[in-house]
Amino acid sequence: MAQFCGPDRLRFAERGREMAGSGFVGRVGQVLSGMFLTRPEPLLMLSLALLVGQPAQALQKTSFLQPVRYVVAPQGARQLCSDNSWACSVSPRARQISRADLAAIDQVNRTVNRQTRSIADIIQFQEEENWSLPTSRGGDCEDFALLKKRELIRLGYPAQALLIATVLDKKRRGHAVLVVRTETGDLVLDNLTNSIKKWSETGYIFLRMQDPRTPSKWVSVATAY
Repeated sequence: MAQFCGPDRLRFAERGREMAGSGFVGRVGQVLSGMFLTRPEPLLMLSLALLVGQPAQALQKTSFLQPVRYVVAPQGARQLCSDNSWACSVSPRARQISRADLAAIDQVNRTVNRQTRSIADIIQFQEEENWSLPTSRGGDCEDFALLKKRELIRLGYPAQALLIATVLDKKRRGHAVLVVRTETGDLVLDNLTNSIKKWSETGYIFLRMQDPRTPSKWVSVATAY
């Protein structure tokens, strides 16, 4: 089974900044995000993980991830659209993905997970972040997500319903997944498991994802965690 992509302190700090609005929680999030960049002690990591698990405002859980505002794309994704235009495309005559499509989507998820070896960008490219399709050596979590997106587009599913998202996993480490926007809600395709889950059942903290209307742009997301 593929391993996680690795810790990403900037994503912790980013989440703190997203929370830094009005109110006490926002101010604490702002302070912790600044501290985390210079003092990544385990206790501080735990404190921030617990804090981001409590939103500043009560949010009702929904079946869909809720875009909040446009944000800068993840560092590794900033050349994504120029290198792989299909990854940022909008399919014409888009149709909704239904329950009847889940068997084919599950097959793609399992096939990519089984056939792709996990290898970190730093080992393969000598870079911390390099978002690309897996090579013959394999790829990391973003590469798994990209390959699944490409294969599903080839099967005729709308590109704008296949959205790459960055998250903090259950151990609050940086990770990336593919969000499949169906007619009943957002499902998650993950290289850490063959199980396809609703986004709200993953236990992940969602940070940002491709904008469903304009996948070349990225949005922060509001969750109920």
